Amino acid sequence: MPAIDRYFEIICDEGSSDLHLSPNCVPMMRLHGNLVPVEEGKPALDSSQVERLVAEITPEKNRAQFEAENDTDFAYELTGRARFRCNLFRERHGVGGVFRQIPSEILTAEQLNLSEPILKLCHLSKGLVLVTGPTGSGKSTTLCAMIDYINRERNEHILTIEDPIEFVHDNKNCLINQREVGPHTTSFKRALRAALREDPDIILVGELRDLETIAIAIETAETGHLVFGTLHTSTAASTVDRVIDQFPADQQNQIRTMLAESLKGIIAQTLCRTKDGNGRVAALEVLIVNNAVSSNIREGKTHQIPNVMQVGAKEGMVTMKDALMRHVLKDRITPEEAYIKSLDKGALMREFELNKIPFVEPTKKLEKKKKPKEAPPRPTAPRGDPSRHKPSAVGDFRGSYADPNQPRRQPPPRPDGPPRRPRPGGGPPSRPPSRPPTGGTGDSKGRGWFT
Repeated sequence: MPAIDRYFEIICDEGSSDLHLSPNCVPMMRLHGNLVPVEEGKPALDSSQVERLVAEITPEKNRAQFEAENDTDFAYELTGRARFRCNLFRERHGVGGVFRQIPSEILTAEQLNLSEPILKLCHLSKGLVLVTGPTGSGKSTTLCAMIDYINRERNEHILTIEDPIEFVHDNKNCLINQREVGPHTTSFKRALRAALREDPDIILVGELRDLETIAIAIETAETGHLVFGTLHTSTAASTVDRVIDQFPADQQNQIRTMLAESLKGIIAQTLCRTKDGNGRVAALEVLIVNNAVSSNIREGKTHQIPNVMQVGAKEGMVTMKDALMRHVLKDRITPEEAYIKSLDKGALMREFELNKIPFVEPTKKLEKKKKPKEAPPRPTAPRGDPSRHKPSAVGDFRGSYADPNQPRRQPPPRPDGPPRRPRPGGGPPSRPPSRPPTGGTGDSKGRGWFT
């Protein structure tokens, strides 16, 4: 048995989602969203120890790829317990690895509490259905439950294209063929083109990675197949924008028209930590494409999609804000967790106020802690103190007005004018005319100075 299986056994027993092996660190696992040591009190692993652990389970083809490209992906099965999606990479201290647990037991749609509108998408005969969310948000689990539901309820041919194969489906009422990029096909787009000649009814594309794969998926949905795919977007509206923006500007109008016809639904999800801290629960935003949504997509008005979702509750549409509020009102998650996961925090705060849920935004808590320092009072002299005003050289009379006990100083006497000078030729002396003020040509009444 490979030595790394001991760590895999532990994370299966603990219900952890990921195992992290890094040089000069103890093995870590992600438990309910938090990274914790796999075993307490154990020493860190050096680079050579990590390399020996991962080398035992790495296929020969992936070893060659790792040597050439410094990272690789593959799947590993712990017999009878679980499968693992493995990623090896090289970093500054050596070789590291992350191993995502994929339970052998498939969670059903009933166990995940998938709503009726989501299950109706599984009964469509054609169209495009997208499940979106950030990495680690449970997209694969939701898609697996939907494929399992189809496997139980319909008699169809299901073809999956994955990298790598995660959940393994057994044939129930459907015939299922699962293909993996690498061992079974060279790329998603090649497998998707080949799928049109393999008589499928339902096609699952593990990831819509590039423009060509997205274009083929839309064309396949238009030709009478039900296509499921995933994207790393956070909301339904941003998913539509992401698909359209993948194409050059001169093709976007055509893609809008095709997407308006083929897109049937979008499920955007995120995982929230439960209130007791012992698990996580998914918050699902659901967009069901109706005539209003199709018109918005066709006309490039995707910013209006959230408004359509607000009034489309009767059709099963749910915004992320409403999904988070339902979990808060049912006491599944805390208001703090809902606030962290929300993208429209202002709208969520208004919902908290309407439902009288006590919550203070973290920014306001910081404002309360950091009160501005009050400026020290400015020293002032007592009223009547002559030092309050410094007289200028010309003369400043404010001090005399401030102190009623101080005698009022009078301005210096104003001379009558320059001395008179005798007139030439005799006669009484005359006074020279006063000069006009600078920039003026007359007195205050508009009369000239020399008239």
